[in-house]
Amino acid sequence: MPADQPTILATSGGYQRGKRVDVEFNSLIHHAVELAGVSGRAPRITHIGTAGGDSREWNFRFTEAARLAGFESTCLNLFTMPNVEDMEAHLLEQDVVWVNGGSVVNLLAVWRAHGLDGMLRRAWESGVVLSGVSAGSLCWFQGGATDSFGPELRPVTDALGFLPYGNGVHYDSEEQRRPLIHKMVSDGQLGETHCTDDGVGLVYAGTRLVKAVSEVPGKGAYIVQARAGESVDAVAVEERIEPRLLDAPA
Repeated sequence: MPADQPTILATSGGYQRGKRVDVEFNSLIHHAVELAGVSGRAPRITHIGTAGGDSREWNFRFTEAARLAGFESTCLNLFTMPNVEDMEAHLLEQDVVWVNGGSVVNLLAVWRAHGLDGMLRRAWESGVVLSGVSAGSLCWFQGGATDSFGPELRPVTDALGFLPYGNGVHYDSEEQRRPLIHKMVSDGQLGETHCTDDGVGLVYAGTRLVKAVSEVPGKGAYIVQARAGESVDAVAVEERIEPRLLDAPA
């Protein structure tokens, strides 16, 4: 049962410390499933951990968290080779694709080598909800700030571009994020850029931002745009968006 329109939930969250297992799903992952409109059966969600090198430990954590949530989960691995024969068919069978964090630069290179970028676009256009955290958020946009190259954040501007904006993740928890996003916007490396504090997600219907949601009280989302300054140089202007607080998972 696909969503009724192409849908992306781009986040800086999704997990919480578990009671019975190491990690459990927090409200943002549950909201991704709600956006898919599943009823009458267990939701199908696949985890793509390319950005973390397809860590089998994270695969296990995700599978355990999905079991506790009542979801039917799979993991799509690309290391050392794809673990399913027909990756596109696999994606089209899902309700939600969740992309985990790590190196967005490595993720993009590996996805493009396997043609997964085109498969994900077709899944999105078919109503499979695309979602993820950190690198799994940034990948859907035109670019943003990344630590893929080392501790000093650097720009990346060749992401998938399903959404025609820049993206800033971990906006309140990593001190280099906000200044670099502002510089990239004022320099013209990024156009309008949408940012999330930890625990916040942005929902897009097609390419239109329709709402911000949060699993943590008091957190924010932001739109950063370039405006003409007093000199010839543009300056970045930031507008805060108040997210709707999601209910805690049952």
